[in-house]
Amino acid sequence: MSERKPYKTDLSDEQWALVEPVIAAWKAAHRSVSGHQGRYEMREIVNALLYQGRTGCQWDLLPHDLPPRGAVMYYFTKWRDDGTDRTIHDLLRWQVREKARRKADPSLVVLDTQSVHAAAGVPAESTGCDAAKKVPGRKRGLAVDVLGLVIAVVVLAASVHDNTVGIALLDKVAADTDTVQKALVD
Repeated sequence: MSERKPYKTDLSDEQWALVEPVIAAWKAAHRSVSGHQGRYEMREIVNALLYQGRTGCQWDLLPHDLPPRGAVMYYFTKWRDDGTDRTIHDLLRWQVREKARRKADPSLVVLDTQSVHAAAGVPAESTGCDAAKKVPGRKRGLAVDVLGLVIAVVVLAASVHDNTVGIALLDKVAADTDTVQKALVD
């Protein structure tokens, strides 16, 4: 593979050193029946996922010097479904927190919700209308640490009350970490 110019979203060597063992273990546990090892470097797959996640580009519009949509989406769906993406996210979050001289897991989270319009193809049973904001669609709730790093996310119908979203977020935070002692809400 020829050397390409790096994107701002590419993993640093230090980040790759954290992530690579997780991916190598995943690959070892998910061997191809045919013995095929894959055509693309796993670091480039992760770089493509980070690029798509940061830019929000459509899968078909990934730059041509990154692995193709099909290969990237394959790993995205597999890792999303089995939690590998969460493991990688947590490793990178812990690294950022430690570089900021903070403990790996937070003791405080900030909760907030936002109602967003749903796309045309989203099933009606998973959407609603936020009566206060007059927004038809979904409501996303985020729990972040003081650095703004994501700790938990929930997505519900926009018609769901903010208290319900907050409870779901706190339940998720409690399930994922036992260090959080305080939550701030607007």
